Amino acid sequence: MKRFIKLPQPKTKSNISLEEAINKRHSTRAFSNSPLEIEEISQILWAAYGKNAHGKKTVPSAGATYPFDIYLVVGSVNNLENGVYLYDGANHTLSLIKPGDIRKQLAQASFGQSFVAQAPATVVLVAQFKRTTSFYGKRGERYVYLDAGHIGQNVSLQVETLGLATCMVGAFDDIGVAKILDVQGDVVYIIPVGRP
Repeated sequence: MKRFIKLPQPKTKSNISLEEAINKRHSTRAFSNSPLEIEEISQILWAAYGKNAHGKKTVPSAGATYPFDIYLVVGSVNNLENGVYLYDGANHTLSLIKPGDIRKQLAQASFGQSFVAQAPATVVLVAQFKRTTSFYGKRGERYVYLDAGHIGQNVSLQVETLGLATCMVGAFDDIGVAKILDVQGDVVYIIPVGRP
């Protein structure tokens, strides 16, 4: 059983322009049973919080404080064991932190939104507010939410370029989701991804 995975190198070019991705972007609340490929997961996570050509993250962050830990919930991805993984954008790797398929519990904690359980994989953004508030004080709380928006937009556009689908989920039991994932911090965003 692999617990540490080096992800495939992300691509930095595609056949779909940014304008096409923006034009196609929409929310999907139904996913097929088809599993995702590890290459697709690699691309999505890179877009979320990976490193770009300048050696910086693919998203901006207030004061470069980068308050998020990015988790991946896997239920049906070829060559990845089901479970909860922590993404390390600096090294483009995943670490398994909790084995098993938790998608049904995640959907229940998302106020019964069943499409969360259908998605082969879900990206979950967990904020560590102190990384930003220790620098900016109370105003840093606002910046954390702005950072979440940057990540969400990157993911939603990257998903479109891959011919996949997503729906940004903000309605969930914060404490319940953190317990299910077995993580510390504040859950801010749930982003299920699959084939339409």
